[in-house]
Amino acid sequence: MIHIIPKPTDTPGDNSTSMVAREITRRGGDYALIDPADIDPFATGLSDSLIWVCGLAQDEVQFEVVNALSVDNRVINSPLAIFTCASKVLTSTLLVRRGIPTPETCFTQSRETAAAFLSRHKKVVSKPVYGYDGHGIILVQSPRDLGPPPYYLQEYVPNDRDFRVFVIDGEAVGAIERVSDTLAHNIHQGGTGRPVLIDSLMADRAVAAARAVGVDYGGVDLLRRGDDYCVLEVNGTPNWHCMGVNIPGLLAEYLLEQERMGRK
Repeated sequence: MIHIIPKPTDTPGDNSTSMVAREITRRGGDYALIDPADIDPFATGLSDSLIWVCGLAQDEVQFEVVNALSVDNRVINSPLAIFTCASKVLTSTLLVRRGIPTPETCFTQSRETAAAFLSRHKKVVSKPVYGYDGHGIILVQSPRDLGPPPYYLQEYVPNDRDFRVFVIDGEAVGAIERVSDTLAHNIHQGGTGRPVLIDSLMADRAVAAARAVGVDYGGVDLLRRGDDYCVLEVNGTPNWHCMGVNIPGLLAEYLLEQERMGRK
């Protein structure tokens, strides 16, 4: 039995949870939905079970429930990996420490430090530390645009598109190109996506980034920079819009394999 925590943002027309649940059933597996908002982790009776976190609400209650469940159960992705991906600061730190190309980054409470970073790069991108779906991303070209601290800033890499590469168990299995006329190319921000082939360098960067943040599976966002790619972020509960491969089926296969290994 695979226990599934549904994605809070699922809608009838875009339901990631049900896509994977159907694939689990098609492959002869069983699943049950659990809602961390409605349970006490000390009274679930769950032990040595596999729990798949399709998504989490951004509140401390749900995260702490899943964290507690992870003590006696296998949680995919792990709470630590989900937290790491949610924090752009921690993700950037791990990418830099492992030598994975990523835009030069500044995180500070100091307006003066932020202004100096801006002065050096002329254009920078400001992002919320715990943002998602491209919300709150702005181009900063003047200290007047900085707003209130803290400041998570990255050098501006000229582009009109980005790439999301889906990685499962250390393998890049699908990718899309997302195009828009805004800074955030996310589908939820009006971007359009189409499947693309994964070249070897794209795969190398995506797999290295997924390994750096510790996810079993993830969506790795890349920008083309010259002859290389740089990693923007890794998503620990990613969507797979516009992918040309059956991501729900591949995820279901991976989850069922992990469940079988846990029973041995």
